[in-house]
Amino acid sequence: MAEHEKFHYDNLAGLRQDIERLNVAVPVGDSLTSLKLPLRAGDFRAANRLTVLPMEGCDGQADGKPGELTERRYLRFAAGGAGTLWFEATAVTPEGRANPRQLWLHGDSAAAFGDLLKRAKQMAQEKNGSEFQPYTVLQLTHSGRYAKPDGTPRPIVAAYNPWLDTQPQDKIRIISDDEIEELEGKYVQAALLAAEQGFDAVDLKVCHGYLGAELLAAFERPGRYGGSFENRTRFICNLVRKVRERTGGSLGIAVRMNAYDSVPYPYGWGVDREDFHRPDYREPARLAEILTGLGVSLFNVTCGNPYYNPHVNRPFDAGAYRPPFHPLEGVATLLGAARAIQAVAPGAAVMATGFSWLRQWGPYVAAAAIEQGWFALAGFGRLSFAYPDFARDVMNLGRLDPAKVCLACSKCTVMMRDGGTAGCVLRDSATYAPLYRAGREGKPAAESVHLAENVLGR
Repeated sequence: MAEHEKFHYDNLAGLRQDIERLNVAVPVGDSLTSLKLPLRAGDFRAANRLTVLPMEGCDGQADGKPGELTERRYLRFAAGGAGTLWFEATAVTPEGRANPRQLWLHGDSAAAFGDLLKRAKQMAQEKNGSEFQPYTVLQLTHSGRYAKPDGTPRPIVAAYNPWLDTQPQDKIRIISDDEIEELEGKYVQAALLAAEQGFDAVDLKVCHGYLGAELLAAFERPGRYGGSFENRTRFICNLVRKVRERTGGSLGIAVRMNAYDSVPYPYGWGVDREDFHRPDYREPARLAEILTGLGVSLFNVTCGNPYYNPHVNRPFDAGAYRPPFHPLEGVATLLGAARAIQAVAPGAAVMATGFSWLRQWGPYVAAAAIEQGWFALAGFGRLSFAYPDFARDVMNLGRLDPAKVCLACSKCTVMMRDGGTAGCVLRDSATYAPLYRAGREGKPAAESVHLAENVLGR
């Protein structure tokens, strides 16, 4: 692994030079044409290859309905012209919320989601033409060990994990098989509500250490949902089958899945058993094949755990610690994970992430990889916060404005960790800088040059 460096690329030539020096698999092209192409895969359809990723704003209401800042964000996203609009993590139960302002879909909040979706679609047409409609996905989730529904941690754990648990094993409450089976029904109920409100698809989330992802790595859990590959994948497979059956195939099904946890075996999924710093995509690829056979036509592939090793899924320049390797190595891992899944699911649309750190050059990497068949779609998360109209500029101007891109400063994440709402402090400063300062008041500095212990391992 190479030493961490901050972004410093004034041109594509410099970026290519470092890619060659580091010997990382990151393609770079000169044309953005492939990003402008429409795509159909099963029941998925998109006007272009650009996606707004599901970035949590933590700005919903106490009852789970979208708030004023939620509406503001999604109207800006919709106006921006991305072919796919992926609505953020939405809890299926109140106890599964990651914070008191996380969105929560239930009978009394469903109409508010429908209203937001309707306004977003109208905005997309007003700004991008009467024929333009983004493909809309609502992400359904249960936060598991990271549940904090009232602002206090109330973990619901799939399996004991010594790398993540701060309490002794006998103090950890592990969710039962019967509770998991009951939870499957909650996901189905939420999916039916999403379909009624007009979403094109739901995302059954199994990534970033939340409950669905944790079950995939539950090698040492007894019972129906742990141990064997069949048992560990039972939850996500059951969800897909049940949602497909109850909706009659009228609702698209997407899966945002980790292909690599970067947590030591037997507590991490998709990791080499001898060296967890190396991915082993055999089980994630096997799962992708199964899910494709069950009718999943859209995969959003990611890696890591934002609470444990955030540099893995979000290469950054500044934050609570100095990452242990060059961000381009992290970008290569994220692209490689999507490439591995696309290879076993050629009929599905696979989306890659990890472009925001690349700033204005991210689209050139995405376009080159799509042109070479690595994956079909490119998702932008933090960049969407900073630059909600990035897709329109790619489509119409053929470039991104360096003065508007994400700077990978991690302040949006700091806001979340402070218990506030999240947005771009630098590019959307009138709205979010006061919120950032209020959240930081009385707290120690969020930046450090030291490596975090959890990065080094134990």
